[in-house]
Amino acid sequence: MKTLTYEQALSRAAALCSESEHCSSEIRKKLLLWGLSPTQAKKAIDFLIDEKYIDSRRFCHAYCLDKFRYNHWGKIKISQMLRMLEMDGSEIKDSLDAIPKEEYQEVLQHILEQKNKQLKDADPYIRKGKLIRHALSRGFETHLIIGIADTLVG
Repeated sequence: MKTLTYEQALSRAAALCSESEHCSSEIRKKLLLWGLSPTQAKKAIDFLIDEKYIDSRRFCHAYCLDKFRYNHWGKIKISQMLRMLEMDGSEIKDSLDAIPKEEYQEVLQHILEQKNKQLKDADPYIRKGKLIRHALSRGFETHLIIGIADTLVG
């Protein structure tokens, strides 16, 4: 890829941030990939934050709701992914708390019902184990999973 000047990279990053939400770590990686030095990348990110192109709280909130509603991820998986994106713990907690509890339970219930229909095992112990592992891989909390799995399998 051709290296960009500071102004070109800043313009491209601003355009990218105006199209959709991005966090500073994603933009930093892109700026470095485009050939900016780490000090130039920091300067560009500071500018983008000052001009409200990048807002970590807004990004965190949008990420949580999108991954929950469209990908049906649980809070544990969302939290882990946000930590990988170098988000602040308090922002992650606030954003996860914004997920409606009733909707969260309904999504988990739906995921487990769908998986239960797909299972061919007759043994309830094996069925329940597979349901629990499936929901855990989606990032849901164990105590919620077990409560719903108990009602489905019996």
